[in-house]
Amino acid sequence: MLRPKVLITRQLPAPAMSRLGEVCDYQVGTEDGVLDREALLSGVRDVEGLVCLLTDRIDREVIDRGTKLRVIANVAVGYNNIDLAAAQQRGVYVTNTPEVLTDATADLTWALILAVTRRIVEADNFLRAGKFDGWDIDMLLGTGLTGKTLGVVGYGRIGRAVARRAAGFGMSVIYCGRDDIAFRDDPQHNALMMARRLGIQAATGPINQSARIDGLAARRATFNELIEMADVITLHVPLAATTQHLIDRSAFGRMKHTAYLINTSRGPVVDEVALVDALQSGRISGAGLDVYESEPDISDLLPGMNNVVLLPHIGSATRETRTAMAMIAVENTIDALSGRVPRNVV
Repeated sequence: MLRPKVLITRQLPAPAMSRLGEVCDYQVGTEDGVLDREALLSGVRDVEGLVCLLTDRIDREVIDRGTKLRVIANVAVGYNNIDLAAAQQRGVYVTNTPEVLTDATADLTWALILAVTRRIVEADNFLRAGKFDGWDIDMLLGTGLTGKTLGVVGYGRIGRAVARRAAGFGMSVIYCGRDDIAFRDDPQHNALMMARRLGIQAATGPINQSARIDGLAARRATFNELIEMADVITLHVPLAATTQHLIDRSAFGRMKHTAYLINTSRGPVVDEVALVDALQSGRISGAGLDVYESEPDISDLLPGMNNVVLLPHIGSATRETRTAMAMIAVENTIDALSGRVPRNVV
């Protein structure tokens, strides 16, 4: 019996490769880095399965070239790198790896919050440069978090995990969800939100504006309220038409001068030119970034700023998490090629 063929765009952790090899014949596009476009188009021709990474652009051309494709398994929770409509038209499953990277990304979010508010990277560089000549009462003063407000934009799995961790730092939490983002410029939506917080029962019935997640009380806010009130704003939304440049020049204009922006979601959620202007002008106090608008390219000005902490997209980069992500993608692939509906269809 012929075994199904799979293209893996990049070498994955050994346990995932071993598991896939139990059921399928596979070829690996590249040992590291991003698979060349022509190699991707050539490699997808005769395979039933494609296991890809967020850095692989799986557009209509790729999907049409893979005439035998039955499944595209993305080793990521996001899937904005895949033309979902083209895949659906061809009857090709598209899967992702939800849940497994929640804690790793939430932990890294807090690493960025602490690093930028307490000037950790700047202090490390200061010492390594031989500038430390003893304790001083006003040396490298940062910002404390106790009693401050954390604003969580996007209240899915990762956003809630970040909110849960806020209790340990003595922060209150406000959040906005997808509806609040999609209707952020709708006066009726914002008025309804305000009425509910004032205890006025709408025609649809009362809605409790506090969400209890594992014992944590977080108050729902409109998008505009959140960016005006929060001391730390952390982004946890997928990249979509409603979130492209969600944080733009107008949004920065509403933030506190003392606010910090954290982005571990997707780079284009933030207008990077507007961010640079806000950081340079003191419009906001600082930022912690793990993703960038034109990744891997970033603004030439960001690396020279002391009030921003820059990471190379490592939100899920623990050995445990990356192995688990690869295993989920492989199991999704095996499901589809064994005649089952994959467990993580998007």
